[in-house]
Amino acid sequence: MQPAGVASHPVHHRTGAGFDPPCDLEGVLRAVPAKINVTPDPRLYPEEEMRAPVIPRDEVLLGQSSDGCSSPKEGCFREESDRRRAQEVSPSPGPSSPEQVLLRWRNRQQRGLRPASEEDASRGGPGTTMRASPTSGHLASENEDEKIDESAAPLLAGGTAVLCLRSPPEGSSGEEPLMGELSAMVQALVKNSSWWERHGFDCALIAMAFLFLPAGFICLRSDSVLLFLCGIIILGAAHSTLTVKGSHLASHGALTESKLWRTCWATFFIEVCSAFPMQVGAYNHVKLHHAHTNVIGMGDSSIWKIPTLNKLVYMFLAPLALPIITPLAALGFLKEMTLHRALRTVGLISLGLFGHCSLLLVVSGFQTVGSALLCMFLTRAVLAVPFIHVNIFQHIGLAMFAPEERPKRILQMSHGVLNLQRNLLLDWTFGHSLISCHVEHHLFPHLSDNMCLKIKPIVSKYLLDKKLPYNEDTYLSRLQLFLDRYEELMVHMPPITHLVGIQ
Repeated sequence: MQPAGVASHPVHHRTGAGFDPPCDLEGVLRAVPAKINVTPDPRLYPEEEMRAPVIPRDEVLLGQSSDGCSSPKEGCFREESDRRRAQEVSPSPGPSSPEQVLLRWRNRQQRGLRPASEEDASRGGPGTTMRASPTSGHLASENEDEKIDESAAPLLAGGTAVLCLRSPPEGSSGEEPLMGELSAMVQALVKNSSWWERHGFDCALIAMAFLFLPAGFICLRSDSVLLFLCGIIILGAAHSTLTVKGSHLASHGALTESKLWRTCWATFFIEVCSAFPMQVGAYNHVKLHHAHTNVIGMGDSSIWKIPTLNKLVYMFLAPLALPIITPLAALGFLKEMTLHRALRTVGLISLGLFGHCSLLLVVSGFQTVGSALLCMFLTRAVLAVPFIHVNIFQHIGLAMFAPEERPKRILQMSHGVLNLQRNLLLDWTFGHSLISCHVEHHLFPHLSDNMCLKIKPIVSKYLLDKKLPYNEDTYLSRLQLFLDRYEELMVHMPPITHLVGIQ
């Protein structure tokens, strides 16, 4: 049986016996042992601590410590958030439809309260389970002795899903030891890897993209239609490598171990090449998407949804406007920046656009600025369609969680992230961490694409051995799913998944 909240489609979940409801909730809850504190390695997933307070955008620093503070004198977010949580008294949440969850979350934010952590989700006690919304039927009851109604498993959009898991295997002590054990295995592999494996291979691929640029500009000089199209494709692939793969790795600090060079590369790839403010891009991706993966209202990928558009327009035509929309959207963030930072951002974005247009005029031989601008936006839109597809395929349609009831990290990532199968073009231009190793990337976001590929056998085997899902699917299968169920996935609020028993 597939996880609740996941559309019934041919996704290869590769899961063991972890999904076999109905199960004995009372026995499962009694079997969950006391919490064991295992400190994760901050070099492997430093974003974990950012689940609690959302850091102001202007305070984002690449390569900061795992506690979210640059020095011990500043204190860490965990100590402050724990102190505030001890002072905070909140009633047990009521029926959790997505709209109610989002409304409660916004009310908490307006009152200045920190988001409830995963510990808050268990304050109802072991004899309490979350109640289903009216649209989804009776999936779980308040009394743990009552059985779950399996007939209500098919959910309507906007309903609430309850996923009943078996107790952890013998010898395990819940989620934190699982994450600590997996982290130790990955850390050992990383320590035994060379610099070339950790950083060099991906740096070489990005350097190759730079080397292909002259060939692309020269091909555009040709009167041959075939050579001209080759130039468009070469420049489009090289541009995607710099703006997607380069920007993504740089925002996570995966290209170098130097904090200074992390900031320099992130600024270059995001602002000069991608025409978008670096601080905003790093904040939205690292501090929101990774810290709150598939959490309603925060990292649920709803930023990619445009419900007013027809599915064919959204899936195949609207992405072509992305090169024009991106710099225009960047202008909207300038008012939130200091004058110095805004001027620097405008200067670097202008440098990237002006440099690209100038090369088309001087090297490629375009006669007018208008024709050069048209060609520039055309080359930047070559892989815009698969870029949008990848961003929605790997999260939307999977398990979504309420802010105050999110599961532990390893459960959150194993249920809410999906890998696409290997694709030579997309793996090269977008990177393994965005295509075939997305689960590994969300578990260990500071690893490079090559290292994510290297740890993939360890992660997949470990999750399957522990009866956790390891979601995989093909690009065409996900495309067919979104075309068939566009209204449910991209227009309506997603169902909320509750992991019952293993928490």
